[in-house]
Amino acid sequence: MEFEPRDAGLHKPEARMLGDGAVAQIFALQNLGWSIRKIAREVGLSRNTVRDWLRGGPDRSYGNGSRAGLLDRYYFWIQNQFNAGVRNADVLRQELEAIGVSVSLRTVERALRPFRQSYERAEQATVRFETPLGKQMQVDFGEKWLQIGGVRQKRYVFVATLGYSRRCYIEISGSLRQRDWIMGIERAFQHFEGVPEILLTDNAKPLVDRRKAGIPVFHPEFDAFCRHWGTVPRACQPFRAKTKGKVERSVGYAKGNALGREGWESDEALDEHLVWWMLNVADTRIHGTTGERPIDRFPAEKAALRPIGNHPSYLLVRHLSRTVAADGRIDVDTNRYSVPPQFIGATLEVTVEADTIQVFCQDQVIAEHPVHPGRRQVIEDPGHAVSFTNGIARVGKPSEIRRPLSHYAAIVGGEAW
Repeated sequence: MEFEPRDAGLHKPEARMLGDGAVAQIFALQNLGWSIRKIAREVGLSRNTVRDWLRGGPDRSYGNGSRAGLLDRYYFWIQNQFNAGVRNADVLRQELEAIGVSVSLRTVERALRPFRQSYERAEQATVRFETPLGKQMQVDFGEKWLQIGGVRQKRYVFVATLGYSRRCYIEISGSLRQRDWIMGIERAFQHFEGVPEILLTDNAKPLVDRRKAGIPVFHPEFDAFCRHWGTVPRACQPFRAKTKGKVERSVGYAKGNALGREGWESDEALDEHLVWWMLNVADTRIHGTTGERPIDRFPAEKAALRPIGNHPSYLLVRHLSRTVAADGRIDVDTNRYSVPPQFIGATLEVTVEADTIQVFCQDQVIAEHPVHPGRRQVIEDPGHAVSFTNGIARVGKPSEIRRPLSHYAAIVGGEAW
């Protein structure tokens, strides 16, 4: 009996007729985790031919004397650039020129075609990843216009979803600043009474500064927050939101179900509603994917989370920078705290420690307040009261327990109003 040579597939007509695009497509699909059988069916070749190309590598000759493509040797470089988000052919052509490779735009477009085709197919057939216990929490923001106190207002919906149990935590924010992300994530840890191994995010600017060779470089403060809690940050690939599909679906569910009513009397009423909704609706529904209630799957996942215990909050001691608004207040964690009115428009340093907020100008304390435990409240020192006459700010009655305004004026120069 004669055995077929290992690379006999390359001598078959279909192997000899393979072009650059077909070969690149075979390796692109392999990098997506496709099986040989599935690749063969997709590109219309025999499994032996696909297997032989995968064994030999993309630089293997075609067996018919065809010359190699101009960009064959840059196959993996192009793949890395594509995965990092460089998908415009002309931009890629310019980057090739920068490393000494001069080719036409059409050549680059041909080289990119198999990667684009594979990406489009992967978008249409994303394989669901079932997360192990305690392994991952996905976080994201959505936005929705709501009627609050009879006024139509935009609010941002923070959602955190545990990968295994699908239990979710939801809260409403007025902005998308880095502090809003950090507060939402930390409150989710407290809600679940544990910390997952991995924290999966998108590429929001407050979290990811940039990507270097396709690898995300996280913002220093967000990275410090993750190290404080002992979780590993991960960012999904650009334009691949389905990577964090669990939380994407949770955002849509929260907007359509939890926030499906016409309106609420106040932000506080909305917060109370969300707490009720999480415990009585989201936790107890039959999840469409798992077929179980998230609250029933949660005990096993909670045992795999890292317990919070007495671990201090990252938010206990913080150094912030805030600009004083026209009403003489600064915004800290959705609450608004007053400062002396002559600082309107100035950018001041703020320290939040334990239950005290201190506002500084040139290392001098100009205001001090207790931290308010609620949200969206106004905390006013009587000595900081501001009234407006003909558009001019006027100082109210000074507080007996605060420094006189002349003290503050001496710090920044000028006279008190």
